Amino acid sequence: MKDNKVDELWTSRWDDRYREEEFAYGEEPNNYLKEQLPKLTPGSIFFPAEGEGRNAVFAAKMGWDVSAFDISVEGKNKAVTLAKKNDVAITYKVGELETLDFENEQFDAIALIYAHFPATIKSRYHQTFDRLLKKNGTIIFEAFSKKHIDYVTANEKAGGPKDIESLFSIEEIGSDFPNYEFSELIEKEIELSEGLYHNGVGSVIRFIGRKK
Repeated sequence: MKDNKVDELWTSRWDDRYREEEFAYGEEPNNYLKEQLPKLTPGSIFFPAEGEGRNAVFAAKMGWDVSAFDISVEGKNKAVTLAKKNDVAITYKVGELETLDFENEQFDAIALIYAHFPATIKSRYHQTFDRLLKKNGTIIFEAFSKKHIDYVTANEKAGGPKDIESLFSIEEIGSDFPNYEFSELIEKEIELSEGLYHNGVGSVIRFIGRKK
């Protein structure tokens, strides 16, 4: 995003959400991450758009070396608090991805859990994540599919973007991650129960991809 006013509105929106005392999406990790991460050997892992840190803290408790980023300083504040509560350490940076000094092939795994970026930048960010991942590294992905627009229209409590361009399709994933071997790539209806803002039935894309 090049428009500073758009940047400010986007950041303000998430700061406002994470400033609340209660954790927006709860303190427990995402179910898909909880299911898939134990299958990998701990190493270095990256959590983009990590918000309040529930997933990063879960990984740290499993012995991973955890790095994360988000545009919201309020999200970082909550994540640091949660990490201290669980007696683990995470590295958490605040800012837009291109301004942060992550290194190419830095990570053994990347977890993209509801990492919904504006449509104008999401494919570019995916390409950057690919560069940050080591060869044979793994991406764990869960986010709302384009079909989810019908679910959130019927039930706002399901959460997620309300513009279809920010949602995902299997075809987009294949295009954004062409050099990956997918052990799973599916679109699925699930029941959400994550904190205040993910509740009810939704449609998601899930994938496990290994970088060739």
